[in-house]
Amino acid sequence: MSLKGKIEMAGLTDVGCVREQNEDTISCDPNLGLAILADGMGGHRGGEVASAMAVSTVSDLLGHKLKKISPGETDEDSGYSLESMAIHEAIIEANTSVYSASIDNTQYRGMGTTMVVVLFYDNRFTVAHVGDSRLYRLRDNEFEQITRDHSLMQELIDRGFYTPEQAQKSLNKNLVTRAIGIEDYVQVDIQEDIAQVDDIYLLCSDGVTDLMDDDLIAQTIKKCDTDLAKAASELVRVANEHGGKDNISAILARPIKSFPAGNSLFSRFFDLFS
Repeated sequence: MSLKGKIEMAGLTDVGCVREQNEDTISCDPNLGLAILADGMGGHRGGEVASAMAVSTVSDLLGHKLKKISPGETDEDSGYSLESMAIHEAIIEANTSVYSASIDNTQYRGMGTTMVVVLFYDNRFTVAHVGDSRLYRLRDNEFEQITRDHSLMQELIDRGFYTPEQAQKSLNKNLVTRAIGIEDYVQVDIQEDIAQVDDIYLLCSDGVTDLMDDDLIAQTIKKCDTDLAKAASELVRVANEHGGKDNISAILARPIKSFPAGNSLFSRFFDLFS
């Protein structure tokens, strides 16, 4: 299903002010409704290789898998859409590829990457993620984090040891509890939700969220919300202005027209109640 003219996207990645190389990788395909962001980790170019390999694998596999899917169908065992299952399978394959490469090449031993993937289809979206790269949504002036970090700090917040405000200042906030390529299998979190015209979705690495709190991120997007490319550029600029201690990556996506998938049950239900 082509979404040409239905979704607009803009993305930007930057090395930041401190790091010598950029270990983030991003990919945007508005015609497919697909956005991918990965934040690599590992020395000797390992993180750069891991993120690029993971993004390439997921992008290529989904390009093939989505052509074979009839929009609106559901996997009977999981209850998820076939699109969500395709994303899950692609990320699992990416994990296998990165893990195998790290085992086979000593210079890449221990490399890995976080990842967040968003796919728009049938007036909804699926987000899948591993690690602490995030998805946010700006809807009707309300800015909210959709994903939940797979990090030690998030677990400590959940257990009441830290408040979110305290966590923002902690030196240990970047210790992830899940990443692609670290083990031979990875658990992937998947969410599905309705997408509305004029929502703005932000995929970003911790190079943004470590240096900008949610209020500042929201203000920056709202200031440039008519131009997603400008908004992405401004997010990078502000993160660098606040120190740019890590690589900085952001992808912004906005549905600009309804995109129902023909006669799917979901679309008929959505049209009835919208």
